[in-house]
Amino acid sequence: MAGPGRSTAATAPTGAPSDARAAEILRRLEIDVTHRLDGILHGNFQGLVPGHGSEPGEAREYQPGDDVRRIDWNVTARTNHAHIRETIADRELETWIVADRSASLDFGTHTWEKRDLVLAASAGVGFLTARGGNRIGAVVSTDSGIATLPARQGRTHLMAVLSRIQGAQRSDTPGESDHATLAELLARATAVARRRGLAVVISDYLDPPDTWRHPLAALAVRHEVLCVEVLDPRELELPAMGTLTLIDTETGRVREVDTNRKGLRERFAQAAAEQRATIGATIRGAGAHHLRLRTDEDWLLALARHVATGRRRHANVNPGRR
Repeated sequence: MAGPGRSTAATAPTGAPSDARAAEILRRLEIDVTHRLDGILHGNFQGLVPGHGSEPGEAREYQPGDDVRRIDWNVTARTNHAHIRETIADRELETWIVADRSASLDFGTHTWEKRDLVLAASAGVGFLTARGGNRIGAVVSTDSGIATLPARQGRTHLMAVLSRIQGAQRSDTPGESDHATLAELLARATAVARRRGLAVVISDYLDPPDTWRHPLAALAVRHEVLCVEVLDPRELELPAMGTLTLIDTETGRVREVDTNRKGLRERFAQAAAEQRATIGATIRGAGAHHLRLRTDEDWLLALARHVATGRRRHANVNPGRR
């Protein structure tokens, strides 16, 4: 939906930017990430979310919060106590960015539009993990379907990935684009990301959860998955601004709403809260990590907090390991 008062950040892409402007946007994003978040990945962690690796290591007794899929049933049978099998992290990480660029992302009422957060989150993940020989690949929804960029090393390839995400534009006429659904993006990512690694899924998750629940769980079986949910504060509550004309950017449907009605605003807020709770529960139920970014907040700070929290949680579960 779109209403009055839409604004974008000075560096946010609007329409189809020129090559020079697009390069400047990505350069400024790189500087922001490098200056403000560099150092978060010091140590032996191979990615934004500490992964388990693929090589078998030592067994230890099961602790609450451990992934039950890592239970070593042979050791458990011999000791009569549940044990899990630790794994040794791979030397190189393969990261896949799954970027949703459907029309519902072209909305924002504060500093950013949601599509700008998709690019910013992709840049944050990319610049923080594309080091030490790590590879970055991407699955991006476009007007013509799904674009797949193979996982490769190097800054040049990363900038090409970000440019592809930035340049994914919707049709000027609502309802005429052929963007893939979130479920289709997840299925493509599962098919192309064959090496165990990190998958970062960036979307507003407005598709019905039942449609993407199982594809997300399938992706999480093999990969460490971080789901980045982008939203705007106006998707959580409506201000009392009189009659608003709302447009569904995906279908073109137009509807007028009297926001001065208190009962309507309360029902909207309740429905929005239930929707977001369902999205969060579905993500966690699929075995993925969940990070929420808002257009009215500092996305870099939110990303840093999430990484720091993941580090502390991993250290508590695996004392003595870095």
